[in-house]
Formats: sequence, structure tokens, C-alpha cells
Amino acid sequence: MADQKCTDLDWQDVRVFVALARQGSLSATARTLSVSHATVARRLHSLEQSLGEKLVERRPEGYVLTPAGTRALEAASDMEQAAQILGRGATDGSPSGLVRISSSPGLSSGFLASRLAHLATRYPRMDIDLAPALRSVSLERHEADIAIRVDKPKDGDIIARPLTTMGYGFYGTEDACRSVEAGAEPVFIGFNEADAYISQAIWMSQHFPRARVAFRAKDQFLQAIAAQSGVGLALIPHYIGRPAPMLRVCNLGLVPPVRDVYLLTRSRDRKDASIRVIADEIVAMFEQERDLFR
Repeated sequence: MADQKCTDLDWQDVRVFVALARQGSLSATARTLSVSHATVARRLHSLEQSLGEKLVERRPEGYVLTPAGTRALEAASDMEQAAQILGRGATDGSPSGLVRISSSPGLSSGFLASRLAHLATRYPRMDIDLAPALRSVSLERHEADIAIRVDKPKDGDIIARPLTTMGYGFYGTEDACRSVEAGAEPVFIGFNEADAYISQAIWMSQHFPRARVAFRAKDQFLQAIAAQSGVGLALIPHYIGRPAPMLRVCNLGLVPPVRDVYLLTRSRDRKDASIRVIADEIVAMFEQERDLFR
């Protein structure tokens, strides 16, 4: 396809390509844009014809960007951001447009959502998309502009800013904790079986292999809610457990090691005013609440 003549670009083709690069499948892209599978495939083919390059390859796990597609995605994402700025009439360089943030479900529900929402009021030209996800998203595929993750990535053109050190504890109601402290066998609240690969779930299976897990939930914020019923103890981060009025720490003699939390952005976005502003705000949030995490 590289020897074909390039033609004028259609913005709708570019828009569909950016969505496909993020979603990785025709079906997910079609749902996101509220169009048909055929429309997504047609728009992709049209853009490839316009550029004279093959942008994606279809593999069993979904659509994967070719080297040309990776280069095109960088430019296409800049076009998308520019379109958002023009749509708001913000051409003075002030923060504007959409900033996508990916974080774990626990951090999203238990810490970020209530704090990030206020930023949309302080910055009226900016919108914030907070997407909870257990899996690590790809900043290079522009699935997110900012990612908040445990442990520092080892590769990629990524800037990693330390946010905090996160500690854990067993939390339960007063009655549940007193029962265990009096010698009763602990009953736990844990992760769903599908999420048994998560580090805290693995740690629990290693240190309490025969213990009963009476209730399971997908994330630690939900586990904290369940713990308030008195059904058992939840191994949760302190930032979730400490603010819960019906829970207290129950000392079982051991807890998982602390984890470092990082804010990740693309190196090329260091001059993007909107991403920089939100990233700085998030760093300040964690700094102000540092004692909540330790």
C-alpha cells in the first residue's frame, strides 16, 4: 500500500482510527462511536488509502498498530486535541479539551473521583474522563493521557512521577475485630475468583490458605463496603479503610509490603498544558493526603 498515491484526509476517518487504536477491536470501536462495524472498517480503509500506508494488523487478540500506524496515531491524537480546543473556542493556549485518566478501581472510587470532579469546575474548558481498570493501559496507544499505577514501569517513553507509598491493613467492624482478637478464626472478604492474579489476592492465598472467604468483590472499595456489614475482614489500603466510620484496623500480625504509586505520562506530552495541569493537581492531591496512605 506504501506505493499508492496519498489523497486528502477525511477528519471522520482520522477520528475512527484514533478510537480503533484505543479500543483494539471493531466491536468496541463501533460501540464507542455509535456506528456499525462496517462503518469502522470502511473509515479505516479510507484513511489507509489516503495515507498510502497500512496502519493496523488484525491478530487474534485484536487490532495492533503497525509502525506506520504508531506514527499516524501521534499525529491523529494531536489533531483530535486541536479539534477539541477549536470546538471550545480556546485558542489562547489555556488548558482545555479532554484529559483521560486511568487508575485502579480502588483508587478511582476510594480517592480520585471525589477530588478530580472539582477540577472540572475550576477549569471550565477542560473535561476529565476517569476510567477504572485493573489492567495496565497503554499510554503509547493513547488509551489514556495519565495513568496512576502501582510500581514503576521499566520501559517505554514514559515519565514516572512518584505519588505516595501505599500501606495495607485488615479492616473490620468493632465486633468482627474483637472476635478475631479473642481467638476466633478470621473470616475474610476478598477478590473475585477471576481476579485471583492480583498481588493482594496471591498474598492472601499464601498466608491464609485455609481461611474462609465469605464474600468476594471485584475491587477494594467494594470490599470495604462489604466489611461494614460485619461479614468479615477486608485486606484494603489505608486510604480506603481509615475514612470508613464503621471500620477499624484489626492486627493479625502481618500485612503485605507497602507499594509505591506513580503517575505516568508520555514524554511527548510534557508541554501539553491540559495534561500538565491535571498531572500537577493529582500530585498535589496525593501530597496533601500523604498520611492517609501510610
